[in-house]
Amino acid sequence: MNEQHYLTPLFEPRSVAIIGASERDMSLGNILVRNMLEAGFKGKLFAVNPKYEQVLGVPCYKSVEEIPQRLDLAVITTKADRVPAIVDACGRAGTKSVVVLPSGFSDAGPRGRMLEKNTFENARRHRIRLLGPNCLGVLRPELGLNASFADGGAIKGSIGLISQSGALCSAILDWARPNNVGFSSVVSLGTSVDIDFGEVLEYMVSDSRTESIFLYVEGIKDARRFVSALRAAARVKPVLLIKVGRHPAGSQAALLHSGAMVGEDAVFDAALRRAGVIRLYNMGQLFAAANALFSHFRPRGNRLAVITNGGGPGVMAADRAADLRIPMAQLNDATVAKLNEILPPNWSHCNPVDIIGDADPERYAKTLEIVLADENVEGVLTILTPQAMARPTEVAQKIIEIERAADKPVFTCWMGEEQVREGRKLFEAAGIPTFRTTEPAVELFGHISAYYRNQKLLVQTPSSLSSDLNPPSVESARLVIETALSERRKNLNEMESKALLAAFRIPIAQTVVARSATEAMVLAEELGLPVAMKIDSPSITHKAELGGVRLNLRGLAAVRTAYQEILEEVKKKRPDAIINGVAIEPMIIKPYGRELMVGAFRDPVFGPVITFGEGGAHVEIQKDRAVALPPLNNYLVQDLIKSTRVATLLGEYRNMPPINMESLEFVLLRISEMVCELPWIREMDINPLIVDEHGAVAVDARIVVDNIAPTADRYDHMAIHPYPSHLITKISMPEGEIVIRPIKPEDADLEIEFVRKLSPETKYLRFMNTMRELPPAMVARLTQIDYDREMAFVATIEEDGTEVEIGVARYAVNPDGETCEFAIVVAEDWQHRGLARRLMGVLIETARNRGLHAMTGIFLSNNDRMLKFVQSLGFVLTNDPEDNTVKHGALMLQG
Repeated sequence: MNEQHYLTPLFEPRSVAIIGASERDMSLGNILVRNMLEAGFKGKLFAVNPKYEQVLGVPCYKSVEEIPQRLDLAVITTKADRVPAIVDACGRAGTKSVVVLPSGFSDAGPRGRMLEKNTFENARRHRIRLLGPNCLGVLRPELGLNASFADGGAIKGSIGLISQSGALCSAILDWARPNNVGFSSVVSLGTSVDIDFGEVLEYMVSDSRTESIFLYVEGIKDARRFVSALRAAARVKPVLLIKVGRHPAGSQAALLHSGAMVGEDAVFDAALRRAGVIRLYNMGQLFAAANALFSHFRPRGNRLAVITNGGGPGVMAADRAADLRIPMAQLNDATVAKLNEILPPNWSHCNPVDIIGDADPERYAKTLEIVLADENVEGVLTILTPQAMARPTEVAQKIIEIERAADKPVFTCWMGEEQVREGRKLFEAAGIPTFRTTEPAVELFGHISAYYRNQKLLVQTPSSLSSDLNPPSVESARLVIETALSERRKNLNEMESKALLAAFRIPIAQTVVARSATEAMVLAEELGLPVAMKIDSPSITHKAELGGVRLNLRGLAAVRTAYQEILEEVKKKRPDAIINGVAIEPMIIKPYGRELMVGAFRDPVFGPVITFGEGGAHVEIQKDRAVALPPLNNYLVQDLIKSTRVATLLGEYRNMPPINMESLEFVLLRISEMVCELPWIREMDINPLIVDEHGAVAVDARIVVDNIAPTADRYDHMAIHPYPSHLITKISMPEGEIVIRPIKPEDADLEIEFVRKLSPETKYLRFMNTMRELPPAMVARLTQIDYDREMAFVATIEEDGTEVEIGVARYAVNPDGETCEFAIVVAEDWQHRGLARRLMGVLIETARNRGLHAMTGIFLSNNDRMLKFVQSLGFVLTNDPEDNTVKHGALMLQG
């Protein structure tokens, strides 16, 4: 199977045409040809313009169809109204990818939107991949590719940059050149009518030249692909991101510019954390991080030590670390003892390590060596203020010598200007990050070390449903929703809302509805006094504000009076409200209970989102809310709880015992199951959820539902596809029980060991080379998959109490969204036993159920055994017209 990425013609073209090339100085077509020549493009370059026979010495043709070979890439520089016809001509000429630079499409009103639609349809019809329109272009310095109108190009390096803003790309490139920061790729997406973040990220994951990835995001069109690609990338490379539109005004500007939705900022933040990505907030942080990563600044953790010759700057650094939740390293006793031997008696005796204002270069050097040797320290910030005895340049030289041999990151803050200027230049030349003030220095360490901390969140792949012994009744919950929708109601009443919670085994306060004062007294007596009473109305969300709530009613006379008062007050304040009656429930009295809020809502970009925080009547005022993307597991639930202020009140507090944390985690897991399995849910609030030392109970609940269109995948509504546990199957064979299940990130070691044991011949037939070990990037690609767009089934068996992989079959959906390409490999000891046929049967059935039309494969022509096998499955084989060493196979899945 060919492992070359399908966007290779765009990013590694061997032939490029500039359409609209011109001799006119400073025209777009002139700049493009000049940039390609100055970059030293290593492939074949052509120009297209009927006015010229050559442009800047490059052969020029009247149309793209006259070029005497098929093109990997065409770059269009003409006006927008000519682009659809040009893309159509590119398709007829067999061009594989197109970059559209000009604006004037969806950014220019209805006519522009029609041009954009026609351009995309022409590209799609000819199976051309399209970057843009309204973009800067693409650069690959290693290949001499500068298919952009960026002035000056880029230095060759290891950073991949993806941006929705061409102007920002230009600014970053202009900064990078004098700072000697280089790039593997620079990609300006523009309005992303076809190629979006997800696909470019996937390419950069597979690109060995790219070691870290930076993104500038204004909005997202395909949330699931975006998050999936971020997760795949962040498993093997640091990914850092700036996202604008954090506030409503910025969101509107971003939408107008890129045409992509932004969504709620807190939700975007939660998606990034779940993906293992580091978020930056300004260009200064981006420049600092780019410089550091290009210099191979690689923290292994986030425990920071600070060395300073002034107490004030050390405290400033510690304060900023506390703001960012960066732990200050606790120096061990041995370190403190060694420092006591070399430092004055009045040194700080803790971290920050204040080595006093008279510190000379020797004192700095010895202190740095001792602190770096401490196993609790994972990074050192060295601060210098230019005091009389400091000798900043000599100190810098000492630090550079020590940093060369260090296995932990060292970065510096030389405060001031005139006396420290030379020292800063030395640090820059040595590739050591250096700053003028402490705060950005600490921020840099926090941002890059967070990449490693976030890996724990990244590897979580929860199922949609837990393996609990008391599973939810999904069907009964669906019936409640379908009944409401059939009656054209979207707001469930409290009884219906609690019925949904009960179906998912969430403890509820039983609720009944009275429609008269007499009925209210009868029901209250049946439930048992005291009771709480609340207006039951689909028109009213905040019942207490309208006088619609009475609590702790201890007598039947009080119940009768409360019924009448509730109706009178609500009708007076909301005469238009639909009133079903008054809901009555037992008064939940928990002396040590904490009132919490648990909920969910549907974000326009990322789909269902789970919320948690302090509850009660003042929930809007407190604004203590954390959000997370489902599906959740115990680790993710604990992370969500810890992200709130109310978390500190859940343990032992004053005279109150700690809550039963398991019961709170149980409720949050069940809410995750609800939004996974019930895509109709648009909003859900449990407020309050009262939790004490004995358990949790949902006292009040509100759920809003909506009609949704049926889809092939039951989890299409989610940004992160749950682990598809419903696809696990078990088969009995003479050798024992074999489990066939979808692959997951935790299978990385299984996959490495499986490939390691394959024979050289099997490795060659599968990967077209005989590599001994899977590279880390490939391990991530094989195990960290998006279950929506690809699928991999591993066959495992237990040997001596250990799970062993014995085969794997996978497919990846092609860019057309209708077909997929498959691969299969089985361990030598398990070949000729029917395992491959079982694996392929599961794989084919899964692809068919996903609505795919055909499954394809590429095989070596001399692999007779594989060719016979796929033919027996129904594949039709054809010869490759350009390569007689391979054959193509296709199996129709529908009809």
